[in-house]
Amino acid sequence: MSMINYASREINCKLVYYGPGLGGKTTNLEHVYGKVSPNTRGKMISLATETERTLFFDFLPVDLGTIRGFKTRFHLYTVPGQVYYNASRKLILKGVDGIVFVADSQIERMEANVESMQNLYDNMSEYGYDLTKIPFVIQYNKRDLPNAAPIKDLQASLNPGWPVEDPALQKVTPDPAHPGENLIDKAGNEWVGRAPYHEAVAVRGDGVFDTLKTVSKLVLKTLS
Repeated sequence: MSMINYASREINCKLVYYGPGLGGKTTNLEHVYGKVSPNTRGKMISLATETERTLFFDFLPVDLGTIRGFKTRFHLYTVPGQVYYNASRKLILKGVDGIVFVADSQIERMEANVESMQNLYDNMSEYGYDLTKIPFVIQYNKRDLPNAAPIKDLQASLNPGWPVEDPALQKVTPDPAHPGENLIDKAGNEWVGRAPYHEAVAVRGDGVFDTLKTVSKLVLKTLS
C-alpha cells in the first residue's frame, strides 16, 4: 500500500493497469508520460517480454494539492497481458493502491477480457485484497472500432456489480461520469455496487486522463 517519504514529504501510491494482451495498457501509460511535464515525472522503464512490454514510471501531479502537508506521487505500472506471465502480474500487484482494468472493446476479445478480469480477482484474493473495496476503475478502450461491443454488454460481462453489505454505503450513489447511471443502486431487495468506467480511444488519448483522474481521486479519498 502507499508509502510515506518523510524526507521529500511525499506519499507514494502505486497504480496498476491490468487487462488482456494488446488491449491498450501500454498506450495509456505512453500517452500519460508524453503529456505530463518532464519536470514532474521520472524515467519510463520498459521491461520487454517476448510479446509485450511491462512499463512503469512515476510522476507528481501539480493539481492535486496536498494531504496533511504531503504531496502525492503516483507510480504507474502495466502488467503483461499474456496468461503465462502470471507470476509477473502477481508481483506487480503487490502493494497496489489503485487498479485500472483496460478492456478491449472488440467483440471477439470478450473472452480474453473475462479471463483477464477473473485472473485479476484471483490474484488480488491471493494477497488478501478485496477488489470491491479498493480504488478500481474500468476503461473500455478501442471504442472507435466498428466491431466494438455495446457498453451494456461489456458492463454485463465485466462489471455486473457486487453486493453492498455495509449499511453506511447502502444508498443510491450517482455516477458523475454518466448521468442517469448509479455506482450503487438497489436491485430488488439487494444493494449492488459497480466500478466506475470510462470509454476510451487510447491511441488518440480520448478517455486516458479521465480514467487516470477517476482512479487518482479514489486513491486520494482513501488517504484523506
